[in-house]
Parts: sequence; structure tokens; C-alpha cells
Amino acid sequence: MISICIPAYQRGEYLKRLLDSIEIQTFRLFEVIITDDSPGTQLLELVENHPLMPLIRYYKNQRTLGSPENWNEGLRKSKGDWIKIMHDDDWFSNPDSLNFFVKAIEKGGAGFYFSAYTNTTQDGYSKSIRLNFRQLKLIKQLPESLFASNRIGPPSVIIFKRDADMIFDKRMKWLVDIDFYIRYLKKHGPPEYIPKNLVQIGISESQVTRSSFGKPDVEIPERFMLGEKLDGRSIQHITVFDAWWRFLRNLSIKDITQIKNSGYGGKIPDFIPAIIKFQNKIPASILKMGLFSKTFMLISYLKIRKNT
Repeated sequence: MISICIPAYQRGEYLKRLLDSIEIQTFRLFEVIITDDSPGTQLLELVENHPLMPLIRYYKNQRTLGSPENWNEGLRKSKGDWIKIMHDDDWFSNPDSLNFFVKAIEKGGAGFYFSAYTNTTQDGYSKSIRLNFRQLKLIKQLPESLFASNRIGPPSVIIFKRDADMIFDKRMKWLVDIDFYIRYLKKHGPPEYIPKNLVQIGISESQVTRSSFGKPDVEIPERFMLGEKLDGRSIQHITVFDAWWRFLRNLSIKDITQIKNSGYGGKIPDFIPAIIKFQNKIPASILKMGLFSKTFMLISYLKIRKNT
């Protein structure tokens, strides 16, 4: 029924923790797909000696694929009706985690489910991440709202029905999960939420998304690549507009040249120069103040929306 796809890279101690959490799951109709992108045979030796081995199909990539193409390799190798991606530094919270996902699938009629989760740092600090009704309603009504904030969470908290045409965009590494969620939900309909902390998310500085944050040569091209895929009408929603406003402000983008110099060569939406022009009239010290920024954003939104 379920393919648990694990894109692995080196970190054997993390992979063992994840496999241990899978081995004790009460629901057993699954296969485990490990696509190993690391050098050497460390992970192979770990897998071969793990008690979960009869349920594991291990693949050593002939060449380094990188993230997220290694995620896609797992999807290509999988055979289950449902795909459960688990990053190698994450793990199931309890023995019934997978069973809760299955119960939700059996009860609902959606093709995409996600759960609450717990962020856990290397020094043991934990924080529960849950969604409220208003946030879930917005995701269901407007998947593009994820462009403003990833309210779903990392890929390890989702399970989705197989669709051979739906893969992760290998051009991306920072917004790759959000891009996939938006495309999948727009094609297959609203998601369902499981308000239980079923997955532990390991937080470390080695994560690709954390290492990409604040880097214009990564953030700018990916933000605009994702923007190209959004329905043009999505800008009419203030949540999406506010996301663009904050993005341009936070990276101090003062003209179109900065966008082009970042490596992005695609079309720039007409409203972007209008936002930049509006922000350039406001002193940077004031623009960074939350209340003032929100007020100016709203004025800009009403003005630009009226003229488009």
C-alpha cells in the first residue's frame, strides 16, 4: 500500500534512527525504498544488518544526484499506491504514526494528507508545530498561499497518492517542497490535515533549506521560478501579494537589475517593478518596522490591484 521513500546521504546514525522507527510501526503493508547518494559503502552495511532489511529495497546511485533529484529517484523506484517520503534525519514519533496516516486515508477522500509534527534540534530542544483552522482553510481554498509561508511543513510530514507525472523540480532546492505542494494540490484538490504529531523533524545547519536562506543567488531565481507557475489571479489575493512585498523588502531589491544578476532569466511580472518603486520611496529604517510595513503594503496592494 505505501512506499516509504528515503533519500539518503552519508548520515548513518540518523538513517538507523529512522529505520528503527519504521521497524516498530504497527501498520506493516509497506516497502522501504532507500536511494543512497553518498560515497562509500557505510549505508549499505548498515541496511544489510538492520532487522527491517526484508522490507527494504536499497539502491546505490551510480552518480551523485543531489537534492531533490535523489527524492525523485525514490519515487521512480517505488511501487506503492501511496508515497511517504521520509528524509534520513527525520523519524516517526511513535509506533502508530503510519497507522494514523492510513486511517486518515481510509476515512477521507483526498489524495494528499499531512500531519502535525515536532521540530527537534541536535541538543534535544523540541517544538510542536500545529496548524489552526484558519490556516488550513486558506491552504484548501488557495494552495498558492503556501508561497507566503510553508504551513504544511517539510516533505516527511506528508503522504500522497501516486501520480507518475508529479515529481519535484530538480532546478530548485530552497522552495522545492512548496512548489510540489502547490502543483499537486491544484491538480488533485484540497489536502486533509491530521492534527497529531506523527513525525519528528531533525533540525540542523546541514539542511539544504537552512543553508539556502538569505542567499540572493538561490532565493531570487527560485522565488521567480515558482512565481512563473502560479495562476496569474493569485496576485489578487493579499496573502500572495504580501509574500512578494516581504521578499523584495527583506532582500533589499531596489531595481530589476538585481533580479537579473541573480541568475534568473525569465519573465518578471508587471507588479514587481511597481512594488519596488513604491518601496524605494520609503526609508529603509521605516520599511523594516512591522506595523508601518504592513500599512504601506496594504496601500501598495490596493493601488496596484486597481491599476491591473
